[in-house]
Amino acid sequence: MSLDVTVCRDGEEFGRLAGEWAGLHRACAAATPFQAHSWLHSWWTSYGTPGRLRVVLVRRRGRLVAAAPLRLVPGPVPVLTLLGGAITDFSDVLLDDTCGEAAVALTGALGELARTAVIDLREVRAGAAAERVWAEWRGPRHRLADSVCLELPPLPIDGLVGRLPRARAQRARAKLRKIENTGVEERVVPPAEIPDALGRLLELHRRQWEGRLVTPEHLTPRFAEHLERAVRPMAESGNAMVTEFRIAGDVVAANVTLMSPRLSGAYLYGADPVLRASRVDVLAMLLRSCAQECSASGRTTLSLLRGTEPYKRQWRPSPAHNQRLLMARRRMAPALLLRAAYAGGRARVARAVRERRGDGRG
Repeated sequence: MSLDVTVCRDGEEFGRLAGEWAGLHRACAAATPFQAHSWLHSWWTSYGTPGRLRVVLVRRRGRLVAAAPLRLVPGPVPVLTLLGGAITDFSDVLLDDTCGEAAVALTGALGELARTAVIDLREVRAGAAAERVWAEWRGPRHRLADSVCLELPPLPIDGLVGRLPRARAQRARAKLRKIENTGVEERVVPPAEIPDALGRLLELHRRQWEGRLVTPEHLTPRFAEHLERAVRPMAESGNAMVTEFRIAGDVVAANVTLMSPRLSGAYLYGADPVLRASRVDVLAMLLRSCAQECSASGRTTLSLLRGTEPYKRQWRPSPAHNQRLLMARRRMAPALLLRAAYAGGRARVARAVRERRGDGRG
C-alpha cells in the first residue's frame, strides 16, 4: 500500500491538524508530552518564523501514520531541526507503531526535503521514534551526546525514600513530616482555571529565583503565552497537570507536570521564598505529589527532565542521556561534518561551564 507524503508550511494549517495529530501521538509508544500537538503548535506560534515551517506528514488511506515537526533554519548551510527549541526537553518525530512502513516512508521524505540542508535533531531521548529514522538513513550521519536528564522509578514517595541510604532516608522522612506539620494542602487545578494558575506559578517562579541564576526565557511574556496556550488543552487531554500547594488558603507553590502514557515529567515550578525561610523542602513537597501521580497512573518513568542539579541528585535518580542526531544526503557530507565538529566543540565548552557552576541547565 503506497503512502502519501505532504509537507505543511503554513502555521494555520498546522493548527488544524490537532485531531489527527492526537491520534498519531497515541499510536506512538515512544512519544513524550513534548510531541503533543498543543505544545508544538503553541511553540510555533510564540517562537516560529513565518515561511520556515516544514512539517512532514505521511498518511496511509487518509490516516496520519508519521510526522516530523520541523523548521528550516537558514544560513550558509541550511538546517532542518525539530520544533520546540531550548524550552523543550525531549524532541522527536512520531511514528504509528502499527504501520511497519511508516519509518521508511518518513525517512525517504526527509531525504527529499534535505537536498540542500543538514537535518539536526536535538534532545532525542533513548528509545525515541527518531532512532528508527536514523536506522533507515542511508546517507552520511553523525551522533553526538546531548543533555543529561535524571529519572526515578514510578514509586510513591515512601518507595523513593526507601531507596536512599539510611541517614539520608531519615532526613527525607523528617522533611516530609515537616511538610505535613506545616499544613500544606495540595490541589489539582481544573483545566478552566489553568490560565490564572499559570500566572500565579510564573510570579512565584520569578520571586523564587530573584537575585539568583535563572533561565531568562522563563521570565518573558512569550514564554507565559506559550505555556498558557499549550498546557490547558494538554490538561484536557490528559497530557498535563497543574498542581497548587496552599497554606491557610494562600498559594505558596505550584507545579506543571507534563505526561504521556509512559512518562511523567516535572517541567516547571514556582515557590514562595517563605517556604525556604520556613525550612520547607520544596522539592520533597513537589516530588511527593509527582510520585503519587506517576505510580498511581501506571507510567514507567518519573523524569526530573534536563539538568543534574544537586537538589535532584539527592534522590538518587538515574542519568538518561539525550542524543543529537545529524543526517544529510551524500552531497551535503562536508557540511554535516563541519556542523558536527562545531556542535561537539560547543558541547564540550557547555559541559565545562556546568561543571564549574556545579549544576545542570540553570
